Amino acid sequence: MSRRRILLTTLFAALFALLAMLRARTISTSAITIGRTLFTKLSARPPPIMASQNATVIVVGSGLAGLTASYEALLAGAPVKMLDRAAKPGGNSIKASSGINGAGTRFQRDVGIVSDLSFYDDSVRSAGRRFKEWEQSGGPGPVNRGTLTRVLTEGSRGAVEWLVDEIGVDLSVVAALGGHSVARTHRGAGKLPPGAALVSAFLAKLKEDPKFELVSGAEVTGLTAAAGAVTGVEYTSEGQEHQLAGPVMFATGGFAGDASGELATYRPDLKAMPSTAEARPGTHAMLTSVGAALVDMDSVQIHPTGFVDPEAPYSTSKFLAAEMLRGEGGILLDSEGRRFVGELERRDFLSERIMSMTPSAGSEDVKQWDVTVLLDAGACEAASSHLGFYIFKGLMQKKKVRDLDERVIRSIDEYADIVAGKTNADPFGRRNFGHWRLKSGEENRDEEVCVGKVTPVVHFTMGGVAFDDKARVLREDGRVVEGLYAAGEVTGGLHGDNRLGGSSLLECVVYGRIAGRELANILGVKPSA
Repeated sequence: MSRRRILLTTLFAALFALLAMLRARTISTSAITIGRTLFTKLSARPPPIMASQNATVIVVGSGLAGLTASYEALLAGAPVKMLDRAAKPGGNSIKASSGINGAGTRFQRDVGIVSDLSFYDDSVRSAGRRFKEWEQSGGPGPVNRGTLTRVLTEGSRGAVEWLVDEIGVDLSVVAALGGHSVARTHRGAGKLPPGAALVSAFLAKLKEDPKFELVSGAEVTGLTAAAGAVTGVEYTSEGQEHQLAGPVMFATGGFAGDASGELATYRPDLKAMPSTAEARPGTHAMLTSVGAALVDMDSVQIHPTGFVDPEAPYSTSKFLAAEMLRGEGGILLDSEGRRFVGELERRDFLSERIMSMTPSAGSEDVKQWDVTVLLDAGACEAASSHLGFYIFKGLMQKKKVRDLDERVIRSIDEYADIVAGKTNADPFGRRNFGHWRLKSGEENRDEEVCVGKVTPVVHFTMGGVAFDDKARVLREDGRVVEGLYAAGEVTGGLHGDNRLGGSSLLECVVYGRIAGRELANILGVKPSA
């Protein structure tokens, strides 16, 4: 039953009860007061956007969060119009390369992980100071960090298995990433990285539905509102101005690529850092124009490994060197060819460790460091779905061990002995060595390894618009902005100080599915079970 029908039914029931009491001449002053109060509250609520010939679910942005929400809304019977300012869909999601987290999946059990109960604790630990202070002070602010995190982590198994069973994406390979207690980051065994595989699979399904329409090159310029509720959007397309009525979801991503705009406003210290995000303006000001609150806007993630392209070493735009390269066994070496850190530490820890070293010389405009990522043949095979692309782009090269610097060879031998158990535990605390199988000594000198140069890069913005466990956008006092939803990197409050690798795609799916069902419900269609 739609929300409007529920409200009308409740109102008529109250009025009929009052009429019956009047006929019996037994009505009391208190009953009249209750009836008046009920009528006032119901009539004061902004009316829901009802289904009509012109109303539609409006999804702004074509990344994984928007695609997931669109799919769920369509399943519920709602029409969907997706507006994307880019020429091609997929956003930053299509570039996601490490995978999607899932705790307790059947794919974990297939590799011997029979129980995974630590995902929530790992996420809280990664969220750091912001979560701790929120918890210790009784949960102030518009967002409930604990609830958001619990919905994410407890919904992860269902999200991964739904993607496999419903959308048809292979996510059978499970790897360990930094900050995770166990291997829980899923990707496919094929050539497509997980982000591209998910985006292409969703687009293929969505385009089969006649109720779905994607408008590329559509720039949303404003939100329309009435009686405190968002009622639609204004946008331009092919030089024409348009208005569209319906409940709205923002899935427009973060502001890591808005170097001279939102990033410069909230983190001016990062202006000289290269980035993995597309150069495009942030959209948060549009959300605050209708009363939305922003949280954690100065919380920006520096990813420790973005590739340094030998052909354009000081480009401000970098390809991400996927965390799975380290998860499958790869190591990091400093400018002297030495290991200096546990490669599976959290992203913020790794980045800080690298950035504590002396930056590389060569450019005053771009700040970067001289770090090498190196994989042996075992790790290379396990990461083959990514390596083919990286080698094709010239970002990584295959070399024989004997052709490397003597200091690098020494580090390889030392690490190989640690993996083989010939020496004490890793001095940097690494316990998971992925698929590394290279032995130490002369027998390895003709073996091939894969090497590439990497540096820290601006990667992800944890801050964004406040939202709740129903994906509804919130005001500063915690009240809902009616008719407005959000999911993905445009939101804030979920990841705190630092996001775990593999949780960006996950939040898009978990909260995108929720948003899709909620949006369809506003239009008066029954959400899917």
